[in-house]
Amino acid sequence: MLHMIEHVFVEQSLVTAFAAVGALMLISNFVGKRLTRGRVHGSAIAIVLGLVLAYVGGRVTGGQKGVADIPALAGIGLMGGAMLRDFAIVATAFEVDVIEARRAGILGVVALALGTVLPFIVGALTAMAFGYHDAVSITTIGAGAVTYIVGPVTGAALGADSTVMALSIATGVTKAVMVMVGTPLVARLIGLDNPRSAMAFGGLMGTVSGVAGGLAATDPKLVPYGALTATFHTGIGCLVGPSLFFLIVRALVG
Repeated sequence: MLHMIEHVFVEQSLVTAFAAVGALMLISNFVGKRLTRGRVHGSAIAIVLGLVLAYVGGRVTGGQKGVADIPALAGIGLMGGAMLRDFAIVATAFEVDVIEARRAGILGVVALALGTVLPFIVGALTAMAFGYHDAVSITTIGAGAVTYIVGPVTGAALGADSTVMALSIATGVTKAVMVMVGTPLVARLIGLDNPRSAMAFGGLMGTVSGVAGGLAATDPKLVPYGALTATFHTGIGCLVGPSLFFLIVRALVG
């Protein structure tokens, strides 16, 4: 019986992956609502649990792909791969309303610029502090601080080492979790209670998942406005990361 079930899971690996992620989200949302009373969004909990499971999967199997090295969960490797990642980016972009985007005005543009440049600088300095001195590694890790999608896209374009690309993803995920958890705690202090401030916040933070999760725990009505400006970060980061930012870093470090 167990062998038959395992065979079904392996044959329908992508379906199994969606079911596993769905179950993880259900558990995370339940924990977020019941145990934290909505202060920590389920997305933040799901990301942390996903990282823990990836570590456990790697330790158990001795592989390099986390839980995807378990045959019954091999579909998670495809689900979390570049194909569905790029599909998610395109799908998110289609949700952007140009008319609403214009309402952000200069505030949104400035927030986007600062939210792209400042995290990159912090990420690049952190990479140098940990001993990375080549332009490719510094740019890749710095791009990961913009979002965890921009990092690997930039690294792939520049031919970065897989370890460096993994670090860039970890940098972006850490940022997303921090934004998710921290947003409800600082919302009142920074006046995050209206659409305009939500747009500025989304532009400065950059991470769509972090902003959406944090605003959902703060005020669900603000989520579309924050996500509106945050959405552009992925496209902008992927555009300037392997081009403008790399050229600047290479000019500085050689």
